[in-house]
This record gives sequence, C-alpha cells and structure tokens, in this order.
Amino acid sequence: MSLNTTPLSERIHIGFFGMRNAGKSSLVNAVTGVNVSVVSDVKGTTTDPVRKAMELLPLGPVLIIDTPGIDDEGELGEMRVQRAKKALSETDIAVLVVDGAVGITAELNSLIGEFMKRGTPYVTVYNKADLIPEEQRKDGVLYASAKLGDGIAELKAALGEFASKIKRVRPIISDIISH
Repeated sequence: MSLNTTPLSERIHIGFFGMRNAGKSSLVNAVTGVNVSVVSDVKGTTTDPVRKAMELLPLGPVLIIDTPGIDDEGELGEMRVQRAKKALSETDIAVLVVDGAVGITAELNSLIGEFMKRGTPYVTVYNKADLIPEEQRKDGVLYASAKLGDGIAELKAALGEFASKIKRVRPIISDIISH
C-alpha cells in the first residue's frame, strides 16, 4: 500500500489546539510545508476543523487537523469550540499551541486536563518565539516561530517520537479487534 492510498483510519491523526490567534494555522502550514489553512490576523479565522491527509516526514502518512480556537466567544463561537473538542476525540497526538506572547491560560490548562483525561499524548509548543527574548526562554521547552520557520524541525522530531510509539501500538489494537 502506498502512502497516497493509506486509508485515513490507518494514518496518525495529529490535531493542533489552542487559543484564537496563537498561530495554530500558521504552525500547521509551516509543519506541512503546504498552505493547508487560511491565515489571518483576525481572531476566529478558522471556523471549522480543517483536515489534510498527507505524508509528513519523519512520521509517514498522517492526517493533520487544524482546529478553531478554544476561547471563541458567543453562540457561534461556542459551536466552534464544540467542533474543536470533537476533533480531539479523533486525535492520536495533540499539539498544544501556546501564544508565546501570552503564555498558558486557564483555557489551555483545561485543555491539558482534557488531553490527560483522554490519554492523548501531547506536545506543547510556544509559537511566536521571535517575540520571546532569549533570556526569558526555559530549557526543555519547545519554541517555534511559524513566521520565521524556527523550531519546526524540532516539533516534527517530537511528533515523530510519539508517532513511533503509536505505530507500535496500533497493530496490537487491530489484532485485538480482528479476533
């Protein structure tokens, strides 16, 4: 089976989650090297989860999911938040995108709790690293700048580490289901 014909169910599903304008869509585009998502300075540009099946090195066949911000407001905003949360149910690996200029918020802490409750492995990446002075950066924290392309290789490597563990588990699950 070629990478282009790998069924969606056999691909690793990677979901990008975070606040509005944290740079989720920009980071998705930087990681994939493709303009998967529309990018704008306007909060709430991503209104529905955007899915893109592709090959992503070093991971192989994946499904990338770009989600609306979890802090959207109003009646329509709440519907967007619910769609983002629904995308979490199909996510194998979550990428928590933190606006480097804002940091971790109560909404992000709640989202981390949701990842943990579901047992979804996640990578936290501080985007907009170009706005964070070097002296304020902490060791062991993943920083990226979708705008400049910094930290993208490191994010892919972190995703690759999780993916290798998931690939080993999936055949076991498939064997259990088929028996």
